[in-house]
Amino acid sequence: MFSIIVIVASLLFLILLVAYYKIDAFLAFVLVSIVTALCLGIPVQEIPAILDKGVGNIYRSMALIILFGAMLGKLVAESGAANKIAEVMIGAFGKNRIQWGMMLTGFVVGIPLFYDIGFVILVPIIFSIVNKYKLPAVAIGMPMLAALSVAHGFLPPHPSPVALVALFEANMGMTLLYGLAVALPAIIVAGPLFSKTLKQIRTGDVAVFTAREPEQTFKQPGKGISLVTALLPVFLLILTTLISQFCTQLSEQGGHLLAFFSAPNIVMLIATITATYTLGIRQGRSMKQVMDVYVQACKDVAMIILIVAGSGIFKVVMEESGVSLVLANAMENLPVHPLLLGWFMASVIRAMVGSATVAALTAASVLLPLVTVSGVNPSLMVLAIGAGSLMYSHVNDSGFWLFKEYFNLSMKDTFKSWSMMQLIVSTVGIGSVLLLNALL
Repeated sequence: MFSIIVIVASLLFLILLVAYYKIDAFLAFVLVSIVTALCLGIPVQEIPAILDKGVGNIYRSMALIILFGAMLGKLVAESGAANKIAEVMIGAFGKNRIQWGMMLTGFVVGIPLFYDIGFVILVPIIFSIVNKYKLPAVAIGMPMLAALSVAHGFLPPHPSPVALVALFEANMGMTLLYGLAVALPAIIVAGPLFSKTLKQIRTGDVAVFTAREPEQTFKQPGKGISLVTALLPVFLLILTTLISQFCTQLSEQGGHLLAFFSAPNIVMLIATITATYTLGIRQGRSMKQVMDVYVQACKDVAMIILIVAGSGIFKVVMEESGVSLVLANAMENLPVHPLLLGWFMASVIRAMVGSATVAALTAASVLLPLVTVSGVNPSLMVLAIGAGSLMYSHVNDSGFWLFKEYFNLSMKDTFKSWSMMQLIVSTVGIGSVLLLNALL
């Protein structure tokens, strides 16, 4: 009982440091992990080794995936490929079904791009469409931003899903396949359907947003090559997963090759190398210019990787202290399905802290032993926690303010639109996860 009280107190302490005292999430994780280790009786001389082990485990399992994903996404944005994809998707649907085109654009662009980059890239596209057709900005933009948010919470190679896959030792390809099945209903309900209720919301005076254009010395990539390059990681992960599922009689050498090419870090490396040529060299950039884009991309995600590493330290503290088994035994007897418990815990932490990544990783660190004991599908647990981490976004979430200020909305209208969209995404997401679990 004492160990459970310590863990609850530690989570509250973490939330207090991040939400109230505004301490960086990585430092908060480190401080809370040290205090928790001491309270759980871990000898003080062993704590430095635990810090190293926690960071090392995370870096070993997912740092390369996030870094390669950042490089690919940055080049997709800088090269103009994101704008080309938007042209294809929106042009295919026409004015009458523009919201469906916006939804699909956000989803496709959101897979390779991290959320903040995707938001900045897509908002000018929203306003260019709105100004061209004289349409309400919030109702038109919401499907695109809902899709972008869903991709951020559910799908690799985004940091949170990748980290959860590593923590739960889930299969990356299966998580992506299940994630696509869960994501589509969520973005349809929270996007085109929900946006029909937002037509009366009007933006204030909005500055003219200009989409970032490639430098004049560079050629813009074609629409086909932009789409294929941006989605190459998805194609490769799905292809290798399907081969492994249906081709069970491979030779020993064939099995080794499949294991190599299906490894997520190799998939992301192949996609990054391909983009270096298709979106870089082929468009007139020098190798140094492409590498400069990659260096900036790594700087952009450095703090994200540190936050994820901090969660790894907390996980090791729980394992080394033995409290993981205590928690597993306690939660196993709760009259709540493990997937629903994961969703609920992540959603509560998200509402308190504001960060989807921190909420997901904190919940995962606590629930890790339950996955092993209960036998729940780890890929579905990744998605359940991901859905919870997207729950109600309000004033402690940077995304809330980003949306409010870009669209120049009142607080009331931001709650009615953005916050409600996040709530819908989360609840539809967990419903789809539970349905998948019943069918599998």
